[in-house]
This record gives sequence, C-alpha cells and structure tokens, in this order.
Amino acid sequence: MKISRLPNGSPEIFHTLQGEGPSLGSPAVFLRLSLCNLHCHWCDTPYTWNWENTPWQHQDGIKFSKSEQITELTPAKIAPLIAAYHCDRLVLTGGEPLLQQSDLLQLLQLLPHIPFIEIESNGTQIPSPALSERITHFNISPKLSNSRIDKKLRLNFPALQHLVSLSQSIFKFVVCHQNDLDEVQALQTELKLPPNRIHLMPEGRDPSTLQSRSLWLADICRDQGYRFSPRLHVLLWGNERAK
Repeated sequence: MKISRLPNGSPEIFHTLQGEGPSLGSPAVFLRLSLCNLHCHWCDTPYTWNWENTPWQHQDGIKFSKSEQITELTPAKIAPLIAAYHCDRLVLTGGEPLLQQSDLLQLLQLLPHIPFIEIESNGTQIPSPALSERITHFNISPKLSNSRIDKKLRLNFPALQHLVSLSQSIFKFVVCHQNDLDEVQALQTELKLPPNRIHLMPEGRDPSTLQSRSLWLADICRDQGYRFSPRLHVLLWGNERAK
C-alpha cells in the first residue's frame, strides 16, 4: 500500500479525534494513504499528490518529492501498527483511499476487532460490494468549482449515484463562499439527497478563517436542514500535521 510518510520517516498513522462528519469528536486511528486523482487548489494534504514536475496548481505554491512523501507497506505490516492503539474506530483517508481498494480490503480482513470503519473519499470511485459491507461511514466529499478542477473530472455521477444508494454514505461539501450553495443545492436535486445526509463544512486551515465562514454557514444549515460540520482538528491544533 502507498502510504503518506511523516517528516520523521514513519507511515502516517496516528491516534486523534475525528474532526469532521457524523462521528465528530470520536477517538479514531487515522491511516493516510497517498495518491489522489483530483488536485484541489485548497487541499490541506497536497503532499499526497502535488509532486515535483507536475502541472497541478495549489494555493501554497509548493511541490513535493514523490519519493520522500510515500512509503510502501503491505497490509500485513500496517495492521499491527493500527491495532497497537486499541481504538474501536479507524478512518481511512488520503489522498483518495478508494484508489487502493484491493489492499484496503486485505487490511480490514486483518482488523476484524475494529467495529467502526470510515472512508473519506471524493466520490469519483465506486467501492466494491465486499469493501462496502465493512464500512460504517462513507464520508463523501464531492468537489465544487471552488476546488478549481474541471467538472468532468471532479463529478462522476454514476459513482455518486451508487454512493447515494448506500445507506452509510453522507455527503460533505467544502464551502468557501455563499454562492457555493447554488452548486450544493443543484447536486442535492440531481442526486435526490435528503438534507439530513448533507454536511456543510467551511474551508479553512486556520481557526480565524473557519470562524468567519462558520457564522453564516451555520445559519444556512439551520434554515435548510443541513448538518454543520466544523473542522475540529483545525480549531484545536491549527494546520499542524501529525508527528
């Protein structure tokens, strides 16, 4: 499996609180996989995809060495690192985890004692039935135009429609400006999404930006029946990366 590598050289596996979505505040072990098929302008983990000598643009303007940012481990080597935390929730994040489905399924078969499994995905990939059976929550984050990605790349409607059909899927939208709500509502209509499956999350990598965007976004969630999702990890620790 291709995993993000921490600055100290170890794989990016860490024990913290889930900062977003339906299990907000729950203790969880995170496994951050590397590689992504999208390249969001505001992405908070550009070290999983924004390699040197690639054309992709990011607001930080920093390129990363692919060889320095990725470590490869088998599921058999990863499983005991996760199990050592004795935590009942595992969050598979990225990057885009569903690019490595076969390895993920092998990994989860080695962790039968963990009852709660979440996958954070951009909604462009269809999970296999075998993988879906093991997942507690698919936290799907379809990208809006504020990501600066072409619509044909960021919205895969067959995949999104399949994910809507899975009862454990919620849909989390990163909102920068109030006019982003027009896109959210258009997708809500097209996908026939009930409002209580929609989570709106303010974009921001520092507490002050989150606070300014949260005030008006919370009002919209209240009035439209959406769920408001803060970014708890940013509020607590800023943009600090796991160590």
